Amino acid sequence: MSDTTTQFPTGVHAAHAPHVPHASPAGHAGHASHASHASHASHARDENGSHDYAHYRIVPARHHARTAGTVLAIVLIGLVLNSVLGNPRWGWGVFVQWFFAEPVLSGLLRTLALTTLGSLFGFALATPLALARVSGSPLLAGCAWTFIWLFRSIPLIVLLLLLNNLGYLYETIWIGVPFTHLVLLNQSTTDLISPFFAAVLGLTLNHAAFSAEAIRGGLLSVDQGQREAAAALGLPGGRQVRRIVLPQAMRAILPAAFNDVIGLAKGTSVVYILAMPDLFYTVQIIYHRNLEVIPLLMVATVWYLVILTVLSALQVHIERYFARGATREQVRASPLSALVGRWRAGRRERRAMQTLEALQARNEANTQATGWAQRRVGGRVGIHNLSKSFGSLKVLDNLSLSFPSGSVTVILGQSGSGKSTLLRTINHLERVDDGFIDIDGELVGYRRDGRTLYELKERDILRRRRADVGMVFQSFNLFAHLSVLDNVIEAPLAAGVPRAQAEAEARVLLARVGLADKAEAWPRQLSGGQQQRVAIARALALKPKVLLFDEPTSALDPELVNEVLDVIRQLAQSGTTLIIVTHEIGFAREVADTIVFMDGGRVVESGPPANVLGKPTHPRTREFLSKVL
Repeated sequence: MSDTTTQFPTGVHAAHAPHVPHASPAGHAGHASHASHASHASHARDENGSHDYAHYRIVPARHHARTAGTVLAIVLIGLVLNSVLGNPRWGWGVFVQWFFAEPVLSGLLRTLALTTLGSLFGFALATPLALARVSGSPLLAGCAWTFIWLFRSIPLIVLLLLLNNLGYLYETIWIGVPFTHLVLLNQSTTDLISPFFAAVLGLTLNHAAFSAEAIRGGLLSVDQGQREAAAALGLPGGRQVRRIVLPQAMRAILPAAFNDVIGLAKGTSVVYILAMPDLFYTVQIIYHRNLEVIPLLMVATVWYLVILTVLSALQVHIERYFARGATREQVRASPLSALVGRWRAGRRERRAMQTLEALQARNEANTQATGWAQRRVGGRVGIHNLSKSFGSLKVLDNLSLSFPSGSVTVILGQSGSGKSTLLRTINHLERVDDGFIDIDGELVGYRRDGRTLYELKERDILRRRRADVGMVFQSFNLFAHLSVLDNVIEAPLAAGVPRAQAEAEARVLLARVGLADKAEAWPRQLSGGQQQRVAIARALALKPKVLLFDEPTSALDPELVNEVLDVIRQLAQSGTTLIIVTHEIGFAREVADTIVFMDGGRVVESGPPANVLGKPTHPRTREFLSKVL
């Protein structure tokens, strides 16, 4: 019998063993054995002659090294417990006597207070320090770096002593408006800086210096595409940091941050230098009186273990929360948080459905007419003598183009010809070196006053993006920590749209891209084509005048390309001005009003698809099409 493969009921495959001829046995016993074997073999075959393994017993593989390691670990644990619990010199009776004693609990509360205040104030100071370190201001970045360098260098015990003796340097602390008589605080330094105040201040400064670097590392770990997607949606700068950057950075920040908090909890023991009765100093006082050193040290040790165990459990819970959407698997929530989450989701969905019904009733006629949404007038885009260089490389070279309102323009060209850079300048994600872009006569990135142009501030540019331009990226750039629905409603919420209305309109958009049942899914749980369709719905949520597509299918498998192209085909009839960079020649021929071919940062040829693709006049266009058609 030849080797074949059989499908297990559980999905596991197994190869049939090759048939081995049996030697003819002697005597009846041999014949009985042979008959028995034949009988079992016949029962193990189904009607088609294949083996039925349903009744086979499976013996798991044995891991002898793992078993030996487990036994060794159990033995070592037993030896340690016997050594600790069986040795009377540990003084467990004294330990029990003092573990819940009032002085010890009082010191414990002071330790907890110092840890809590130092952590809260430390993180409150560390966050702006980290933001200053990554800011574009050399002065802010330099000041933040100096602070971090200084307070990471000074040992904590030295810092506490300096702060406690600050009155020697400055007799009074004065806070007010310079060169005026307005005084907010004028007090003796010794009266103001008590040992407790000095301890909290010292722990805060020390903790902030270390935590700022942990936060900065987390901020730098967030993919640049996430920042660009947030900017392309016109999210205000503060909302970008709060809703997009920090939640994703937290996965990198949390391990280091909790290490810092745990170090701070243990570091509070050095405040004994200020004669503050924290947990460790209280234990020291007691064992100096009764000479029971080991039992009292164990009291402090166990309480520190309790504190750090609680912090570790809290770390696991918080890390689980910020891990949402990080993998394709659903992160398990605690029963209480899951119950609260379901209740909130149900309440939001009921509100959204009520608003959805009203929107559908109002827009039904328009929806049937277009298949997408109420027809809108797209923006007219004008590009005037545009130039852009990266160092010595000139990417756009004195380029001029016009995109009529409601038109569908496809830009072709080889890699490096400037296509994507052109799109990014229309959205002002890239600032140009020379030339101007306008949408419906309003300049992108500038405000015109007579014959003078004033460059807009970032918040004004973001506001223009929300009103005029949407963008779909090659690599999707969905926000992995937000659900599909939250991705779509984020920009409308930032623009002031009520949540119920934003959710209702988002569900309409998701339904029209064929993803109504994926509203609560995480982006990583979707295929590439589904993620790109979510990105399109997200870009459409603000009803832009102009929609830019930067090679929307290049990151997809061939089988998924049509999913996205079908959506763009429908969208081409909505009235929105579409500018699409793609290598899909057949799609370009089908949907485009105008084909633009670029090479070396210039427009080589443009015109209707029948002319540019069917009868190209420029040699460079003919050469390119001969390679891709």
